[in-house]
Amino acid sequence: MARTRPEPMQVVKQRRDAALNALVSGVPYIRFLGITFDRRGDELTGVLNFDDKLIGNPFLPAIHGGVTAAFLEVTAIITLSWAHLFERIESGDLAPEDILTDENMRFPKTIDFTIDYLRSGLPRDAYARAYISRAGRRYASVRVEAWQDHHDKLYAQGTGHFLMPQDPKPES
Repeated sequence: MARTRPEPMQVVKQRRDAALNALVSGVPYIRFLGITFDRRGDELTGVLNFDDKLIGNPFLPAIHGGVTAAFLEVTAIITLSWAHLFERIESGDLAPEDILTDENMRFPKTIDFTIDYLRSGLPRDAYARAYISRAGRRYASVRVEAWQDHHDKLYAQGTGHFLMPQDPKPES
């Protein structure tokens, strides 16, 4: 019995990157804030690319607290969505263009989100990584950390609980 040949790694990487870009580019607020994601294997790192419009206090200057909160929440939601859809993306069942056009595509909904502002966000790029503490069929709990120059010097952290999207029931 002949086994099917595995896909070339470059094809797999391209499919993963295209799916992640489709997931992120479908949300106008993410584009407005200039948030991008760096994917290494199954780990996502959110990148808040600095822009002067993100400054809340020009006298310090410091990144606006609402921008920091949005950055942490977006990182949590995209990480949860990525984990939720990863098997379908890997199998080829979910194509990147389906992410943009599927009416049934849903993001996790925020139940609550708490931010700890540990220091001022400096006028430079910021990075965030979300860690899924628990992800069930209906509910997920996530912790997010944000830093700028050094990963050990967090400038903000957050925890949140999310209602996971339910897969549509197949029509009979």
